[in-house]
Amino acid sequence: MSARNSDLNALNPYLHGPYAPVREEVSIDQLRVKGEIPKDFAGAYYRNGPNPKKTPSGMHHWFDGDGMVHAIFFEDGKASYRNRYIRSKDFLADEKNQLRRSGIFNKAVSDGSSTVYKNTANTDLIMHAGELMALWYISGKPVRLDAKTLETVGEDDFQGALPKNVSAHSKVDSTSGDLLFFDYALYEPWYSFGVVDKHNQLQHFTQIELPGPRLPHDMAITENYAIFMDLPVVFTEQGLRQKVWAIHEDKNLPTRFGILPRYASGKKIRWFEFSGCYIYHVINAWEEGDEVILYCCKMIENGLDMPIQYGPYAPMVNVLALRAVVTKWTMNMRTGESREEQIDDAISEFPVVNLEFAGKKSRFSYHGAISNTETQLFDGILKYDLSSGSSIRHGFGKNIFGSEPAFVPRLGSSEEDDGYVVSFVTNAETNCSSVLILDARDLARPPLAEVILPNRVPLGFHGTWANLNQA
Repeated sequence: MSARNSDLNALNPYLHGPYAPVREEVSIDQLRVKGEIPKDFAGAYYRNGPNPKKTPSGMHHWFDGDGMVHAIFFEDGKASYRNRYIRSKDFLADEKNQLRRSGIFNKAVSDGSSTVYKNTANTDLIMHAGELMALWYISGKPVRLDAKTLETVGEDDFQGALPKNVSAHSKVDSTSGDLLFFDYALYEPWYSFGVVDKHNQLQHFTQIELPGPRLPHDMAITENYAIFMDLPVVFTEQGLRQKVWAIHEDKNLPTRFGILPRYASGKKIRWFEFSGCYIYHVINAWEEGDEVILYCCKMIENGLDMPIQYGPYAPMVNVLALRAVVTKWTMNMRTGESREEQIDDAISEFPVVNLEFAGKKSRFSYHGAISNTETQLFDGILKYDLSSGSSIRHGFGKNIFGSEPAFVPRLGSSEEDDGYVVSFVTNAETNCSSVLILDARDLARPPLAEVILPNRVPLGFHGTWANLNQA
């Protein structure tokens, strides 16, 4: 590695400390536990994230790291752990030094149907058709993983029927088992949307025209609709012209939510317009009579000075210092009326709900509480009561930082918050990691159990829970 690359890597905070990669793949049974794992608790908690296998050369964005899944399995009061790289086609090509695609600090490459970057599959995880599916935020082919071993099954094109790609934060309907997915073109003005049934058969696909190229991050579903976002963070003119990742907020653009019946043509979408903002993550959405209710974490002004000590990485660090608040949007499908309401002013992100309530009316959500730091760090979990806007906080402790949590329904439970909340956490001073098990109904109290892990789990992105019969 050249001296210049070494200097660049030294300046990148997302390659060091609690973000530094771990390259060993392990499987460990009979983990040590402080406290007691509840007996009415069984399944698996999975979490994805960037974990570069090779030392980066040139500029390296946090999103460029090779995907690695960390999983902890619970059954009969015992726990086991394993981690595995996600072996996408791009990962395998990179191992052989045959990779044509690059990270997002470099120019995108055309693959014939769209313009793309390296598919790291490092962003999201969902359970569909009996397997884990790893998804990449900037869109690529989804990668199927064995839910028990985490070994890569392969990239999935829905039995040859997938016309384009699939973005992270596509949704699974827990009632039907359908996967509702979206894709977007980096440098062309369209969305695409599809529905894949529980047997992995593509049932519907349509394209949605947009005023210009857009960079959405998430979507929402309700019982009858899919909800898409047209947001004012877009490529600059230079980015569009040169096919490079150069983005900005266009103050002349509004925020729009497009509501589309699940099996309708994209031409049937109905747009609702609001003042401009960016949204990374949806909390939940549902229908109440003629109204569609949408809760998200809405980005507000960063408020932090540009961290110039990170040199060329300062803009990346500034953008990744998430500052978002819980916000509710209401859209009436009959009258066209709409309104926006901020629910709380606490800063939080990476929200999750009881997955049985995704797309249905829900009351509770669980968020990473964001500390006032230069890099993205979750120092606790906030449980929101969306009906009142109130919240309860569980703090992890000094220099301990967590991941996106997951809600775990108690075995045999019938009420929305009857269960547990789990999260990987890492002590930034000791470099030790563990998994906390919290009582969802008494979140502020100390953990019911802490499962001690054999190796550090780098801070990362999104995860999911699978019940014992799914994992």
